[in-house]
Amino acid sequence: MPLPCFETLSTPRLQLSPVAEAHLDDLLRMNGDDAVTQYLPYATWATRADGEAWLARMQALQATGGAQQRVLQRRADGRVIGSLLLFKHDEGSRRIELGYALARDCWGQGWMREAVQAACAHAFGVLQLRRIEAEVNPDNAASCALLARLGFTLEGRLRQRWTAKGRSYDTNLYGLLDSDARPAA
Repeated sequence: MPLPCFETLSTPRLQLSPVAEAHLDDLLRMNGDDAVTQYLPYATWATRADGEAWLARMQALQATGGAQQRVLQRRADGRVIGSLLLFKHDEGSRRIELGYALARDCWGQGWMREAVQAACAHAFGVLQLRRIEAEVNPDNAASCALLARLGFTLEGRLRQRWTAKGRSYDTNLYGLLDSDARPAA
């Protein structure tokens, strides 16, 4: 059974909405920043065509039924400031993987914490999953700290797990169970 599609999740400051072509200009500003894409498995976007190719990949991934790509849209001004992907849905094991990116001018303001909390609550509630996983480059200290603050457990390091942008690197594997105690918002 495919991952059930959800339209929009709302938080006090954000809408987590399905990605659409209308979001590409904001996403290009975000993904066109080397600091943002430093730890992502794809190259920094140079043109709108890069965004269109990414959108086509995300739409194909969603069509398989195993993923949902959302954008983080600020309620105050409508600007897309990030993206959040739930993917690698395993129905039998009731688990999913989480990935995300945030515009540099929004770092350190609690935006991604708010978005990930909403996505996890949805995954454990409506989707009835029991486990959420995230793989993070150990050098990405901010992402590692975010997951720890949200109650994810560092379960180990996968040595030389990925090769991207011409180099191989380790990843830290984080897991969160529906039964884990999580910090208050």
